[in-house]
Amino acid sequence: DQRDWEFAQKYGIDIQQVIAPAEGEECDLSKAAYTEKGTLINSGEFDGLEFEAAFDAIAAKLAAEGKGEVKTNYRLRDWGVSRQRYWGAPIPVIRTQDGDAIPAPEELQPVILPTEVVMDGVNSPIKNNPQFENIEFNGQPAFRETDTFDTFMESSWYYARYCSPRDDTQMLNPEEANYWLPVDQYIGGIEHAILHLLYARFFHKLLRDAGLVKSDEPFKNLLTQGMVLAEAFFYVTENGAKEWVNPTEVEIETDDKGRVVAAKRSSDGKELQAAGMSKMSKSKNNGVDPQEAIDQYGADTVRLYTMFAAPPEQTLEWSDSGVQGAQRFLNRVWRLSYDLMQQENMGDLSSLSKDEKDARRKTHETIQKVSDDVGRRYSFNTGIAAVMELMNTLQKVDLESAGGRAVVAEGLDASIRMLSPIAPHMTQVLWEAFGNDDLVVDAAWPEVDEKALEKDSILLVVQVNGKVRAKLEAPASAGKDELEAMAMADEAVQKQIEGKTVRKVIVVPGKLVNIVAN
Repeated sequence: DQRDWEFAQKYGIDIQQVIAPAEGEECDLSKAAYTEKGTLINSGEFDGLEFEAAFDAIAAKLAAEGKGEVKTNYRLRDWGVSRQRYWGAPIPVIRTQDGDAIPAPEELQPVILPTEVVMDGVNSPIKNNPQFENIEFNGQPAFRETDTFDTFMESSWYYARYCSPRDDTQMLNPEEANYWLPVDQYIGGIEHAILHLLYARFFHKLLRDAGLVKSDEPFKNLLTQGMVLAEAFFYVTENGAKEWVNPTEVEIETDDKGRVVAAKRSSDGKELQAAGMSKMSKSKNNGVDPQEAIDQYGADTVRLYTMFAAPPEQTLEWSDSGVQGAQRFLNRVWRLSYDLMQQENMGDLSSLSKDEKDARRKTHETIQKVSDDVGRRYSFNTGIAAVMELMNTLQKVDLESAGGRAVVAEGLDASIRMLSPIAPHMTQVLWEAFGNDDLVVDAAWPEVDEKALEKDSILLVVQVNGKVRAKLEAPASAGKDELEAMAMADEAVQKQIEGKTVRKVIVVPGKLVNIVAN
């Protein structure tokens, strides 16, 4: 590494280069060590290998010769939980004049931080605070601990305290904690999920060892959410510094692919440079105030957009046009609902046309998909997309037909229930408008009707020697023999096999027939 390079330079030791940089990168060993992952050179039989391949090859040779093995070491450090500052939970420890540190007895708890303090920006205001520090213990002068806990200390067990929030006699109620714990789903950003998750796991094992909980781990499942990105714009000041301008104060010009080609500040027309998409931050002044978007589009629209724009574990690129698209979709749900309400009756599902059966099947296919996407995969964006596709189908159903009204009513009822966790305000209004007097979030999740998923007919693809020659509508109940007969009788297929000998017919029920002829 760089330290080896500096040692070699100081004592005149020749450096033998064994790693070459990737194509396009520069490497000047006269200036500094090259410490990136590259390609091995001057390494005998391992020359030309990239990092991963070289690692595996060298490890395999060492193992084969009995000289080494691959081993992963995990490094854990002690957690220093005390801080010499005011903000934090007091540490209930008493120091005697002999220097012993003992836990504060129950009658001296809880320890309350003094509020009449002066912040001088240098020292903690409880350091050398006689009124707080000096106490009497067992009839002798003693000192209260003036360090406080690291803020992570208390945030590392809040999930357990939630299980018994009204218990003011103990840290937590073991019976209640063991009923609820471990937590089913943990969600956090990448930094949060690393540090807080680590500390919470430490603390949970402490709770377990103290007999307060029985589980070994605090959380069953982890979902690490992605960052929110936004365009960033700046100009260079006279002293060479970058001055960042909030996107809400910028007028942009884009090309036909939506890329920024010019930007200027709205207030004075000053030309700006676009820094591209980057994580929302104060330093780049590219944060978007959710309240502004809520004021303009409504909370339901902003909620739906943030869940639809990207999978939760990936980065989300904030886009005003995307928010507008989310609003248009909710407006479609609203309009179709009120179009249906204008009808005198909702009809029934007893007698449906083929198109109406197809539309009803789409409703139950959507319930099936959204239930899996949201309930098992936590893929909210694809679940929302499925409801959008369902709305496209329902909007084409004829509301003049009794069967059509029944199909749309069932589809809207399912859509409102499925959208209720995402757009709770609008769906509650529609829920009540359809005659319900309870909360939609308390309503049961829609169930799949397996019979509705059944098809009367299928699209049968017919191939001759592997090439598609016909697409036929066949009864869903048709067996192999019937499907083969239909395929062989098709006029286009007859032309392809005329004068040839049929060697084999492969039938995949419900999908295709492949005829092999020569």
